[in-house]
Amino acid sequence: MAVVAEGSSVEERVKRWGRELGFDAVAIAGIDLSQDEGRLMEWLGRGWHGEMDYMARHGARRARPAELVPGTASVITARLNYMSAQARDTAEVLDDPERAFVARYALGRDYHKILRAKLQALATRMTEELGPFHYRVFTDSAPVMEVSLAAQSGLGWRGKHTLLLSRDAGSMFFLGELFVALDLEKDASTSAHCGTCERCIEICPTRAIVAPYQLDARRCISYLTIEHRGAIPEELRPLMGNRIYGCDDCQVVCPWNKYAQASNDPDFAVRHHLDDAMLVDLFAWTEEEFDRRMEGSPIRRIGHERWLRNIAVALGNAPRSERVAAALRARADHPSPLVREHVAWALARQTA
Repeated sequence: MAVVAEGSSVEERVKRWGRELGFDAVAIAGIDLSQDEGRLMEWLGRGWHGEMDYMARHGARRARPAELVPGTASVITARLNYMSAQARDTAEVLDDPERAFVARYALGRDYHKILRAKLQALATRMTEELGPFHYRVFTDSAPVMEVSLAAQSGLGWRGKHTLLLSRDAGSMFFLGELFVALDLEKDASTSAHCGTCERCIEICPTRAIVAPYQLDARRCISYLTIEHRGAIPEELRPLMGNRIYGCDDCQVVCPWNKYAQASNDPDFAVRHHLDDAMLVDLFAWTEEEFDRRMEGSPIRRIGHERWLRNIAVALGNAPRSERVAAALRARADHPSPLVREHVAWALARQTA
């Protein structure tokens, strides 16, 4: 373990610098993920990654940090809370089928840019204080096993829904990593505290959590509304309810999220009333409006076509009303075959 002149260790200083930059927790992991590699390869072998080909393309390298970034000796893991205290209660929105539910992490600005900027600032501070060293920043931007690394560093444990859980912060946070060519002292992992609870498995609308710690992404609403590019399987559409971008059900019912901490970062404040917007209002956005309003949002990357696809499904699940039917009819001749298919499905349900 390296020690600096004033007596505080490099590790202590790195964590302090991270907190000064706005991270809610910083820890240090090693690079041995051999215990996770088998689980990863089994998951890929089952095809549960769906259309996320980049996960299969990198294969076992995801579990080998030193192969992903040669020279890596330690991984600095960081946690950043995202929950907005001003957002309307999740359960209230889900219980109102005429409103759109957007995963709470996506109500504000794109976390990729925010998290990357903070991690880069930490790397710059470390370089200034410790001298040059090789590093690489990761913010959900490459095949990094971030939950495994965060669990190894003691930031939490892997919950049965496969997300990281923390005793003092639940799971409503982002994770980021800094792969460094510095041999830092590693933090100890923490034990799991899910016990016999399986609320996350029981609540999943599409039964995507097929067993504890096993997620079939092809059935996950977050995957279907964000990563999946084609038509949403018809048998899953009625199960999606009013969820148009992501799904938080497994987090909402988790007992540990009573400790979830609100973020004070203005970048995560709710934008464009996305915490409780009406489905028909969002469905009326033109492509120009979508691009303008979603600028700087993680939602923009799905594009207007999939935005309409997702909302059409939600409108098909909404209570029958002339207002909903009229909104769907207005899109019945949309240039996109994908949109037309989902609008036709929704109209059939509205008029049956």
